[in-house]
Amino acid sequence: MIELHNVSKSYGSVKALEDVNLRIDRGEIFAIVGHSGAGKTTLLRILALLEKPDSGKYYYKGEIANDSRKREITMVFQKPVMFSGSVYSNVAYGLKIRKYSRKEIEKRVKEALKLVNLEGFEKYNAKRLSGGEQQRVAIARAIAINPEVLIMDEPTANLDLVNATIVEEVIEKISKKGTTVILATHNLFQSRRLSDRVAHIFSGRIVEVSKTEEFFENPKTEISRKFINGELQY
Repeated sequence: MIELHNVSKSYGSVKALEDVNLRIDRGEIFAIVGHSGAGKTTLLRILALLEKPDSGKYYYKGEIANDSRKREITMVFQKPVMFSGSVYSNVAYGLKIRKYSRKEIEKRVKEALKLVNLEGFEKYNAKRLSGGEQQRVAIARAIAINPEVLIMDEPTANLDLVNATIVEEVIEKISKKGTTVILATHNLFQSRRLSDRVAHIFSGRIVEVSKTEEFFENPKTEISRKFINGELQY
């Protein structure tokens, strides 16, 4: 589905990513783990076509990725952005931009809210919801457009257990329906529970990509072993 070849990105004198090579397969849950400032969010923003790399190639389905692919890829940010108005209007936003019929919009909004356990919240003011509920609205808005790739930055950061559990269940459900899910997380337990494969990024470089159990049980690199055991000094 996705390939990155020698992708690098800098902000002024700060090198956020350096020679990143990555392959993400269709339909998998792919976790990106690493310390704060390692480059996870920059990598996600490039994958979501929100930023362009300074160098290197990004291939999507075998072709150079460009802005036309934004209709197939969507990203849910760590801090959800709620528009003024109802939950319904927030979830329907992307569908209206894509000019779906009113009937189709109603159908998709209903399905998305059911998936995130927010049935009956259509008329609520989105900005007055709890943080966890807002995150679920943001996820509903993303999945309503039926993306081929869903990218999530720390999807359960600062959420209580109930909301975090619902979000994880949603990730598993949409993955089973064929959506490719890419998530960055500090939560190693979460990445182990959810993902099929894990990439460890350290100081802008990918130091290891492995199947999840292999990564946690038998890491290939000393730096990954120290990271998993909480021994890594930044």
